[in-house]
Amino acid sequence: MGQTVFIPRELDANEQRVAASPDTVKRLAGLGFEVVVEKGAGTGSRIPDEEFAKAGAAIGKAADASKADVVLKVRRPTDAELKGYKQGAAVIAIMDPYGNDAAVAAMAKAGITAFSMEFMPRITRAQVMDVLSSQANLAGYQAVIDAAAEYDRALPMMMTAAGTVPAAKAFIMGVGVAGLQAIATARRLGAVVTATDVRPAVKEQVQSLGAKFLAVEDEEFKAAETAGGYAKEMSKEYQAKQAALTAEHIAKQDIVITTALIPGRPAPKLVSAAMVASMKPGSVIVDLAVERGGNVEGAQAGKVVTTANGVKIVGHLNVPGRVAASASLLYAKNLFAFLETLVDKENKTLAIKRDDELVKATMLTDAGQVVHPNFAKADQQPRVEPAAVPATTLVADASEKKTAPKKTADKKTATSKSAAKPKGIA
Repeated sequence: MGQTVFIPRELDANEQRVAASPDTVKRLAGLGFEVVVEKGAGTGSRIPDEEFAKAGAAIGKAADASKADVVLKVRRPTDAELKGYKQGAAVIAIMDPYGNDAAVAAMAKAGITAFSMEFMPRITRAQVMDVLSSQANLAGYQAVIDAAAEYDRALPMMMTAAGTVPAAKAFIMGVGVAGLQAIATARRLGAVVTATDVRPAVKEQVQSLGAKFLAVEDEEFKAAETAGGYAKEMSKEYQAKQAALTAEHIAKQDIVITTALIPGRPAPKLVSAAMVASMKPGSVIVDLAVERGGNVEGAQAGKVVTTANGVKIVGHLNVPGRVAASASLLYAKNLFAFLETLVDKENKTLAIKRDDELVKATMLTDAGQVVHPNFAKADQQPRVEPAAVPATTLVADASEKKTAPKKTADKKTATSKSAAKPKGIA
């Protein structure tokens, strides 16, 4: 009997994605695996059980996880799910381990070999496995769609016999994978788009999409990127100048989309309450970082907040999951591509090479231990999540007037693949 891959139904009420598709089920079978998909696992992604069955999967129940050698998931397994896994099983998912040391320790205690897909290195070999890019790309798209749904006017300019409808003005803060897709989508819908980022290298990419780049382009800005492609922390003087420019610009915008995330830390504050108060009634802000504390002051996770001056702040959870049918197809391919590297092609069995660079980068727990260096003590002493990143890290408060010496410490704002896809904000 071959080894078994189990794909469960996600338990989180906000999670509609699934970790397999009919195509990847066929490919898994081709690697020698028996594939079991829990009944209803693909319903939220418009993949009925029948489609999985036609692709060669058996339709099972949650208890079938106990027989699985590999479990493919979207989200980190719960304590209840861990109790149902056999020791030594490989569990591959988006683990979200930062600030969740107890959950990491629980996976070690359960004896599973856990892989965190968001730690996949941004190298050429692993591009097809990059879940951050595949999901952020869809999040950027959906952010514009959500903004358009809340904005009670047309986005493109329309010239009619009855008069002209002006184009909506959209401002994208953070030009990583999500930001670039947000720019492209807003442009397709006819909005006039501007974007900002602390890295000068992205200016050309913004302009190539037909948007205008907004930044204080002085000498400090020109040197605001490390050799690794990450943003440097800017001086207080620069932050104040950039904040004043941004605050003035936001007041004129109809739609603002923020995308700044820093791995392992709460999201930096980019938009202050004063900036929100300066916007016109009916304006919309979409905060893609709301699950990590938010880029926008006043944003609330899982809610659309309407401020006293009539501005809507959209804080939807799990934005890629709002496009689950598309997100699942991409995510499933990411997982398959990684799992394929863990399989011995001759024997058609799981053969994890622990010295492989992909394995070393993504393995969280193994043989009852927390093995990832960033969480090596998670099973000994719970780590306290660091304090929130102040608003001045990427965009200073506009009222900041004091000067301070320039700092040279690097600030990692996210990761990216190559020069074609900017590093920094995901």
